[in-house]
Parts: sequence; structure tokens; C-alpha cells
Amino acid sequence: SVDCSFSRGVCDWKQDADDDFDWNPADRDRGDGYYMAVPAFVGHKNDIGRLKLLLTDLKPKSSYCLVFSYRLAGEKVGKLRVFLANKKTAPVWEENKGKDEKWRTGKIEIFQGAETTNSVTFESERGKGKNGEIGVDNVILISGLCPED
Repeated sequence: SVDCSFSRGVCDWKQDADDDFDWNPADRDRGDGYYMAVPAFVGHKNDIGRLKLLLTDLKPKSSYCLVFSYRLAGEKVGKLRVFLANKKTAPVWEENKGKDEKWRTGKIEIFQGAETTNSVTFESERGKGKNGEIGVDNVILISGLCPED
């Protein structure tokens, strides 16, 4: 497995230059490193911020599981979507409300077929809310299919 966490990961993360705002590092409550976040007050409603994970060494014709922690904290904070590079049109994962401020786990299967997925994009869309944040942490890439819960 490959640790793509922000504090100590070995992966290549890039801010999208063509979006409306950047994701920012935020300190973890436990004080051990940081996660990436978009505070609710950044930008205007429907503004988009994209954080891209570049995947350069994935083997063709194999499966991977992308596991990550996420949270949507705050009323009408917005949407969090995940896109794979070879499926540009529709998100492969989307969440638009947090039941509470807890961190949850997201999982996405990445199949390396004829086309190679060379990047994963975490996209935050600003909602109407004025407080809270959208956060992503603990991004890990595991070889093979996603485990059942």
C-alpha cells in the first residue's frame, strides 16, 4: 500500500491552477500532522477548489483501492466529489452533507484497464453555509480490490 497522507506521505499532490480557490493544510486535533481543508467561508457559492493526486506508477491491468477520511462539517457547507482522470465527466464518488462533524471513510475502486488512471481529483464545491469546513485526510492507495467494511 502507498501512504498518500499529507503530513508524511510519499505521493505527489498538486493544487489545480484553473479553479476558484486552494485547499489549505489544517492542524489535526490530536496534533500529529495535518489534513487538507476548505473552510466554509472561502470563496462564493458554487466556487470550486480541486486538489489533484498524481498517480505515476500504477501497474496496468490491476486493481487498486483508494481509501480516505473525509468530513463535511457545518450547515450547507457544500459538496465533496472525487474524479478519476480517465472518467472526466462524472464523479466516481460524491457527498454533500455531513450528519455530524465526525470523520468518515470513503473508498473508491480504481481499475487499471486499457486506459490508465494517472490522477485522482478531490473537488470541493462551496455551499451556502458560513461556518464549518470540508476536510480530507489519511489518503492511502492499496493494491487489490477494496475490502468490505
